[in-house]
Amino acid sequence: QVQLVESGVGLVQAGGSLRLSCAASGLTFSTYVMCWVRQAPGKEREFAVAIDWSGASTYYADSVKGRFTISRDNAKNTVFLQMSSLKYEDTAIYYCAAGKKYVALREYEYDYWGQGTQVTVSS
Repeated sequence: QVQLVESGVGLVQAGGSLRLSCAASGLTFSTYVMCWVRQAPGKEREFAVAIDWSGASTYYADSVKGRFTISRDNAKNTVFLQMSSLKYEDTAIYYCAAGKKYVALREYEYDYWGQGTQVTVSS
């Protein structure tokens, strides 16, 4: 059974930093592209960042470029999202997802999803 479990402190002030983790189990982690997708209240899901199988290539949406960094540790089956210079508009539920295509920007292209973790940025 495949599981993706997100974790990380969920409340931070604007301008602050936050690190999210997503621990994977039940799959060969190093063969999956990983991404972080976020959904703000009343808005559609946004593909924020993605990383390829080895970590050599990364994708960043314009809205997070220069502020967010995705990385992975294949030995620990974990993908990380380091967020800095956080803004109020970064408030959302953050989901990690695993898929086979790089770079995939459609939900149906990802095979497995975590349950999501709430990130709230106070202004």
